[in-house]
Amino acid sequence: MIGILVVTHGNLGDILIETAEFIQKEPLEQVKPVSINITKSVDDLHNKVAKAIKEVNSGDGVLILTDMFGGTPSNLSLSFLEEDQVEVISGVNLPLLISAVGRQKKGALASTAKLLENTGKRSISLASSILNGAKR
Repeated sequence: MIGILVVTHGNLGDILIETAEFIQKEPLEQVKPVSINITKSVDDLHNKVAKAIKEVNSGDGVLILTDMFGGTPSNLSLSFLEEDQVEVISGVNLPLLISAVGRQKKGALASTAKLLENTGKRSISLASSILNGAKR
C-alpha cells in the first residue's frame, strides 16, 4: 500500500484528511498530515518529514502531497524525491486526496502519481463555464 503524506503550511493537511475521513466514513490508512511551521529550523522540519515518511511507508513507496509548488512544504518534500520510493505532487486539494486514497492499493507509485497529477488538474473547474455550457 502506498503511504500518503499531506505536507502543508499550517494545519491545512489535518483539515483535508479530517474532511476526507468524513466523506469516506472511515479513518484513512497510512495517511498522515505534516504541518509546516516556517518559524522552525529547516533541520527540524526536514526531520519531521523524514519521520513521517518512515511512519507511512510499508515498502510500496510514499506519495507526498504538498499545498503549493515553491513553498516551504514543497521545497522540503522535494529533497526526499527518490525513484520508485518517494514522489511529490504539489497543489493538493480534496478531490486529489480522495483519489489518492482510492488508489493506494492499485498500482506502482510512479504510475499512480502520474494518474493523480491528471486527476488533480481535472478537479479544478470554473463554475460559470460549466453552468453556462449547460444552458446551451
